[in-house]
Amino acid sequence: MKREDVLGIDHLGLTVSDLDATRTFFVDALGWEVFGSNPDYPAVYVTNGAAKLTLWQQKGKGLQGFDRHKNVGLHHVALKVPDEEALTAVFDAVKDWPAVAVEFAPEPSGSGPKLHFMIREPGGNRIEFSYDPR
Repeated sequence: MKREDVLGIDHLGLTVSDLDATRTFFVDALGWEVFGSNPDYPAVYVTNGAAKLTLWQQKGKGLQGFDRHKNVGLHHVALKVPDEEALTAVFDAVKDWPAVAVEFAPEPSGSGPKLHFMIREPGGNRIEFSYDPR
């Protein structure tokens, strides 16, 4: 086997606390499209034409938010943007979105030149948006 045999991420699945709110966030705030669903699961599949996400509704009681210091699992998903203007535009579109928690506004990642910001989407997952001019 060669490392090139694995091409990259086909899609990423996220369990969310509120499927409708998360779908609405991706579609209305970020402009993504729904390309399928499974009402029995329930799940919704969204894409921006480059990335694909499967959003699953969390079931049961005892919802626990992810603690990056205590839990094994997804720490966050990082979505790249083409330039600093787009990073600012995305931040402006999501910062006041209902049930979005801004962890930090656009800032350098480390000593830069990469810029990024981090939010929790309405379903509870951490999403980083980043621009790297390198």
